[in-house]
Amino acid sequence: MFYNAFARLDEVFSFNKVSAHCDIPCKIYDPISAQLAVLTMIRMVDLLEELHAKSELSANDQAQFGRLVAQKEEHGLKVKEEIRVIWGDYIKQPQLDAYPQLHELSHSIMLAASKAKQNIDKSACLELLDKVNQFADIFWQSKGVATFKATCPYPPAQQIVYPDLKA
Repeated sequence: MFYNAFARLDEVFSFNKVSAHCDIPCKIYDPISAQLAVLTMIRMVDLLEELHAKSELSANDQAQFGRLVAQKEEHGLKVKEEIRVIWGDYIKQPQLDAYPQLHELSHSIMLAASKAKQNIDKSACLELLDKVNQFADIFWQSKGVATFKATCPYPPAQQIVYPDLKA
């Protein structure tokens, strides 16, 4: 009933339509999702390289190849989305004043994610991880939280930046 009433009002007055991400703002931001997405990309490349090492691919191997590539692509987009949200919603002038490299770093993450998506290239994914880790370190510093690096406890066993929540 309300929907129909508003729809009729919209027909008469032609209200501008808007859409947004989470502009509440919720203030819940964490770069770990981007870091995990890059780790997934690296893992997918490792698994793709294992398939490539086989002399012949079965139908199941070929299907697995397609799934691995699709997941690598999906997680590449996730990296971009997670960084874009933090960059666009959390980063304000005080963070830019304290960390003037944030715009360039964020842009370079977008480019590196594209490069990692375009190829089956572990070095491109590792470069992306390095940039996302730099972003995570700055993010936590901007909140006054110390960080440390540790090797993640699952494949691909790469170093990522963690917040030191005990400090």
